[in-house]
Amino acid sequence: MADLITVENPDDPRLRDYTGLTDVELRRKREPAEGLFIAEGEKVIRRAKEAGYEMRSMLLSAKWIDVMRDVIDELPAPVYAVSPELAEQVTGYHVHRGALASMQRKPLPTADVLLAGNARRIVVMEAVNDHTNIGAIFRSAAALGMDAVLLSPDCADPLYRRSVKVSMGAVFSVPYARLDRWPRGLESVREAGFALLALTPDEKARSLDEAAPHTMDRVALMLGAEGDGLSTQALVAADEWVRIPMSHGVDSLNVGAAAAVAFYAVATGRPRA
Repeated sequence: MADLITVENPDDPRLRDYTGLTDVELRRKREPAEGLFIAEGEKVIRRAKEAGYEMRSMLLSAKWIDVMRDVIDELPAPVYAVSPELAEQVTGYHVHRGALASMQRKPLPTADVLLAGNARRIVVMEAVNDHTNIGAIFRSAAALGMDAVLLSPDCADPLYRRSVKVSMGAVFSVPYARLDRWPRGLESVREAGFALLALTPDEKARSLDEAAPHTMDRVALMLGAEGDGLSTQALVAADEWVRIPMSHGVDSLNVGAAAAVAFYAVATGRPRA
């Protein structure tokens, strides 16, 4: 059973995992280096636990202690009970959901391991560095049947608090890895039998209906950052360019929305075991 500890000093060193959560640059560097990430809200904490992530500690306001009692009773990690005011002092923002957990990261699989597995429909992201978009894309990937995600070296961290929150914990259910070299790493994706499809609004691209990716044996759908899209190098490396037809003079969708539409097109009609 976890220890329930009331903390009244915002400078208590036991709360170090939760300090300065709004300092994005600091947390981007610190969390991977220290092997931790922050799960926010009851559902996300439970999903992280169910996915096998080890809990380092929890930070709860009083009203959440009974709600999380079963988790508290099962785990040996300490639970820090704090007032909402103290939680805000420590984290730097008002913790609306009243429950935070510091979780231990797992070692990431290599891209080669993911490519050698049973995945048939994968997402490849290039330079997607907005945490909200990362979270939205992972949520859609999980919901719409994508099997895995590969990230270019400069993509944002899927386990950053904002990404985890937006994904509602879907980052825990879709395996992902980073490609060490970009765009050269795309060649290993092709060698694993995947057709590289670059999603772009360019008029030279074929519509997803015409390309019919759901009929292909193995598909890697490439997505670029909001605004810039895929780089020239990534587009050159693709086997085919695909697009979502637009109406009413709209030229493109937000990358999160576009990803959801494209994932549905890629996964619809996929063979079932």
